[in-house]
Amino acid sequence: MNILDLMRERRTIRLFQQRPVSDAEIRTILDCARYASCAANMQRLRYAVVRPPELVKAVFDTAAWGAMVRPRRTPEWGRTAPPCFVAVISPADAPPVLEADAGAAIQTIEYAAWELGLGCCWIGSFDRERCRRLLELPEERSILYLVALGRPAESPVAEEASGSVRYYLDDADVLHVPKYSVDDLTTWL
Repeated sequence: MNILDLMRERRTIRLFQQRPVSDAEIRTILDCARYASCAANMQRLRYAVVRPPELVKAVFDTAAWGAMVRPRRTPEWGRTAPPCFVAVISPADAPPVLEADAGAAIQTIEYAAWELGLGCCWIGSFDRERCRRLLELPEERSILYLVALGRPAESPVAEEASGSVRYYLDDADVLHVPKYSVDDLTTWL
């Protein structure tokens, strides 16, 4: 698949097969993430890979999932939950630019995962302090985001937006993700 197709076809995954992700796959994904653009090439982000099932469950319990499609796209532990998480970590006193660094890194993680046949859910709604303690991070570190990672157990589809961009489930339980057109988003000067 070429990169343009990958960018158009990648979707957020909220339901996962209960199969592990290998160390080699995670290493490949994070190797790509370390090449993502970052401010002044300071490389201040760090990653924690959460794999022990009891720790994955504890982190899982801190997260909120897809409010517009609850409860049908809320993963269930032991059935459709992710087998691992990647925590994106920064210094606790991080400058705002690290949010942009994290965005670039997470987007790279998503594309690398998709290329490997894996899916991700970028999670910003979770109990950061509880997760920091669960991962035994020092107080001078913060978790900016979580990325749920695993093998997809769903096949969301993108479509052209015709008004609302609220994602939704159809009668066949397929997740639809409306996207505005380039013309809807762009002013040409």
